[in-house]
Amino acid sequence: MAPAPGTPRSASTTTASPASTAGRTDAARDPRAAFIFAGVEGEIIGDFGLLQGGAAGIEIDAVDPALGTPPHALVVARSENHSNTYELVNEEVRVAHGMTDGLSNKQIHADMTFFETAGGGAVFSTGSIAYAGALGHNGFDNAIAKLTWNILRRFADPAPFKIPEG
Repeated sequence: MAPAPGTPRSASTTTASPASTAGRTDAARDPRAAFIFAGVEGEIIGDFGLLQGGAAGIEIDAVDPALGTPPHALVVARSENHSNTYELVNEEVRVAHGMTDGLSNKQIHADMTFFETAGGGAVFSTGSIAYAGALGHNGFDNAIAKLTWNILRRFADPAPFKIPEG
């Protein structure tokens, strides 16, 4: 069965493999994402956490336009260097081969993603289950907690988001 439209590509591991960190992408500098990173320092995000030691691990998700990611979506951060215990999910492997793990396949990464929706809403995806385990690091005084606070504060603001034209 095909995934539902908008469903991200996934990879997962069931072992105690170390999590990864995420680095900001060029899209993080887009004015539409300015509120996300307000007061967040550094290019590397989430190099700490209770779940495998980083904010990108256990199960990770990435954008995929073929599965419905809107063209105006911003991937504001992306993880890298996942271990060989991360593999593409079965529905992503059309022909069995040995290049489906995190060491050899660049498709295996977490995408931190933001996009606006019709009706003034927006979506933010952390791209990883391990993200939650990084929130409380250093008494919540860290980039993941600050970034999350920025997003929640903006999403609670009644001012509508606008889908970019073009």
